[in-house]
Amino acid sequence: MNYKDHIDITSGKRSGKPCIKGTRITVYDVLGWLANGMPTAEILEDFPELKAEDIQACLAYAADREHHLTVIHAA
Repeated sequence: MNYKDHIDITSGKRSGKPCIKGTRITVYDVLGWLANGMPTAEILEDFPELKAEDIQACLAYAADREHHLTVIHAA
């Protein structure tokens, strides 16, 4: 899955946060819903502009971002 096919960052749109293309729904929103136990089916029902692939793209984006974080070790 190439999350870049589903997520974009546009200056001035939701303060430049990554959003699902064609919507104002941020990756943070989707991850928050999932983290709070909201089932994918419920997200798709509540937000019909989303597709299951969009939700998967949010997870892929978060995994990729986590992979690129810099770890600082305490002395």
